[in-house]
Amino acid sequence: MFEGTAIGYPGTTGGEICFNTGMTGYQEIYTDPSYYGQIVVNTTSHIGNYGTVDSEQESDHPQIKGLIVNDYADVHSRNTANSSLQEYLEKYQITGIANIDTRMLVRHIRSKGAMNGIITSVLDESQLQGELKKVPSMEGLELASVVSTTKPYTVGEGNKIKVAVLDLGVKKSILKNLADRGCECKVFPAKTSFKEIKDWGADGYFLSNGPGDPAVMDYAVDTVNEMFAEDKAIFGICLGHQIIARSQDIGTYKMHHGHRGLNHPIKNLISGLSEITSQNHGFAISEIDVENSKKVEATHINLNDDTIEGLSVNGKNAFSVQYHPEASPGPHDSRYLFDQFVENIKK
Repeated sequence: MFEGTAIGYPGTTGGEICFNTGMTGYQEIYTDPSYYGQIVVNTTSHIGNYGTVDSEQESDHPQIKGLIVNDYADVHSRNTANSSLQEYLEKYQITGIANIDTRMLVRHIRSKGAMNGIITSVLDESQLQGELKKVPSMEGLELASVVSTTKPYTVGEGNKIKVAVLDLGVKKSILKNLADRGCECKVFPAKTSFKEIKDWGADGYFLSNGPGDPAVMDYAVDTVNEMFAEDKAIFGICLGHQIIARSQDIGTYKMHHGHRGLNHPIKNLISGLSEITSQNHGFAISEIDVENSKKVEATHINLNDDTIEGLSVNGKNAFSVQYHPEASPGPHDSRYLFDQFVENIKK
């Protein structure tokens, strides 16, 4: 048990604890739907020092369940900020704790693996274990449909290339990158029937990032298999990558503590070049299944642990990556993948 200073909204919250090593971009982290159901530990010491800006939201509101930081800034330096981080957390009722030895906590997670935790400013010690038991395990949890849009909407309206986006928890920066490349994106709820998606007449299909366990998302796998029957260009990121893998009989598993940060090195096996990438995932696809498969080829690997970071599907105009090429905030080494998708559509 760690004791610190209450920040954000007073109360109690629980979720899976994970850590992000990014030096910047805390607001983008908190609003990434892939973090739904999780308590984020920022390993950067100073959090809140540049406030929050409405235009830097990756979704309409924070998705995290709680926040753990070391040095929490009550004041911010950026004149263009719309609010302080404290005002932001209070507005969206996000409970957090500061003045924690985050290095010690991260070492514990790296040693013991991902685990659930709670943050409280109102409960006494005798109530903590009972509250912790109420927090569900991330393994076996379907969350994409929880964070997905409830009705279709369009980004980049009027652009010539039509891309149907299956929203499993999509980030706004992803849609912006596609729109900037001439794509009109129609974003569909996670459980939309393929008939409805197909009737829109897309030139290509995109499968977004998102939270939860891909192993329990058979509905999305079925949709992807129907997309493959259309023989159009397909691109998947993060959870979308895992769903594409599952559609090709590649299994998934929960990682020991996941990859979350802005400095993860991967190698492009096609070009031979390395990239520094932005990542946020607690599940991965089976390396053994990929090695033994005749349906897919690995295109990218993680240089830290050799996990599979990219796939291409044999005989199909489809590829996917485990990391985030939109990388908001950076690095932007991998944004060429959006260009590759657009070129695949044009072919």
